[in-house]
Amino acid sequence: MSEIILHHYPPSPVSEKVRIGLGIKKLAWRSVEIPRIPPKPDLMPLTGGYRRTPVMQIGADIYCDSQCILREIDRRHRDPTFYPGGGYGMPWALGRWTDGELFALIVSLVIATSADEMPDDWVADRGRLYFGKNFDLAGLRADMDHNAAQLRAQFGWLDQRLAQGRNFILGDIPGLPDAFGYYLVWFARERWASAGGLLAEFPSLEAWEGRMAAIGHGSPVDMDPSDALKVAKDAAPATPAQGDPRDPQGLEPGMPVTVCPLGDGGDPQVTGVVRHVDRETIAILREEEAVGEVCVHFPRVGYRVARA
Repeated sequence: MSEIILHHYPPSPVSEKVRIGLGIKKLAWRSVEIPRIPPKPDLMPLTGGYRRTPVMQIGADIYCDSQCILREIDRRHRDPTFYPGGGYGMPWALGRWTDGELFALIVSLVIATSADEMPDDWVADRGRLYFGKNFDLAGLRADMDHNAAQLRAQFGWLDQRLAQGRNFILGDIPGLPDAFGYYLVWFARERWASAGGLLAEFPSLEAWEGRMAAIGHGSPVDMDPSDALKVAKDAAPATPAQGDPRDPQGLEPGMPVTVCPLGDGGDPQVTGVVRHVDRETIAILREEEAVGEVCVHFPRVGYRVARA
């Protein structure tokens, strides 16, 4: 079973990063819409408790975090390339900036300006997830001008890159760096009321934004969550057992571990048995009554793996 199933919801910014990646690859995929906040009863049996969005499913293999998702999409579908001009490695380093400081700036502005219009449970959930247990809405609001100035300067870096006669960040062909930058412009435009005025300063960035939007999301078809669970139940994990003799943590297939995102987001640990480990990823086997045995994949960067 090689059909791509994406568990996401339309306003999710990180899902937009993956959706535009599917568009760059011109892929068909199945779309399962999930709730914005927990509980997520049709997702938890697949992930073992991982609650962030999006999650990709291929049969009984479950891919968590956009890093892991986009790597697997590229491994299975090499053409068109995510690395035009031979830009290997560099996009992942860029992604640590876009998914870190740049994303945090936009989230802070979105929550500070829209909290009064959003449900209290959403504000509490996102505040805890992105800013820790000591989340301070008043502090975010006091810092709005400062954060907007920080965002303006950093969007200016992207504009400078695109102002050099390039259609896309690496040249004339869209690639992974474009997905990493575009989802943040999309997020700001969609969710922060002042984004239009800030972005108007950057004509090259806005022109690129239009080119990226025109790429689209490939060919999605809606799927019922219960059907996705059945796909997992009827399949078996396809990930082979593999160790890594250079692994600094000494992780090996068969070893019980926990996996959790770094930071103070209140994320639950996911427990399982190592199936596959390498420099970039770890995959663990787990079993749930609703789906049978599944293999859940995580990136190494940005996650803590500990022996259970």
